[in-house]
Amino acid sequence: MSKIKVVIVDDHSLVREGISALLKFHDDVEVIGEASDGREAIEAASRLRPDVMLMDIAMPGLGGLEATLEIKKRHPDIKVLVLSQYDDREYVSRFLKANASGYILKRAVGGELITAIRAVAKGECYLHSSIASKVVDGYIGKTVEVSDPYDSLTDREKQVLKLIAEGNTHKEIASTLGISVKTAIAHHTNICDKLGIRSKAELVKFAIQKGIIRLET
Repeated sequence: MSKIKVVIVDDHSLVREGISALLKFHDDVEVIGEASDGREAIEAASRLRPDVMLMDIAMPGLGGLEATLEIKKRHPDIKVLVLSQYDDREYVSRFLKANASGYILKRAVGGELITAIRAVAKGECYLHSSIASKVVDGYIGKTVEVSDPYDSLTDREKQVLKLIAEGNTHKEIASTLGISVKTAIAHHTNICDKLGIRSKAELVKFAIQKGIIRLET
């Protein structure tokens, strides 16, 4: 029987080590790689071609959402299972729109993790029970479709938005994304035009309000 090949993406080495140790108890799963941020995750996806990527959300540089958008664009066959401490409905919705196959909470890691990995590897969608109820409640309670300005951005613009909000310069963004400085500036301009934003302070405020970046307390 072929094993489910997994790559663990999290910016905390202890978390990666703990998950890897946990998965070693299951003969049908093999951890073939790790990544500490979104950029490394994208590279690992192309180099290792795993069946499932366990994806954290909040990471420096490219985060989990931005990495997922890029990975699913390049490798639609790779399943992304979000493993996060955040259970915000807006986060879950964005990852589902990005074609993630599942979303579970770190506090629930244990037997549920292997169940979720096996499910998404078979092409199923897996949501932690509390998250599933929030998603259902959100759809039931939605009487009017409200457009989210964030959804008007392209995948690349979403990546640039997060990097700008975190304080990266255009040169740093260009280096992170493998684009020219001129292109990074053009994306910045397009983002501001689409969102009706006139200053970097407003852009940062938007990113915080939307949960794109978080103020750690």
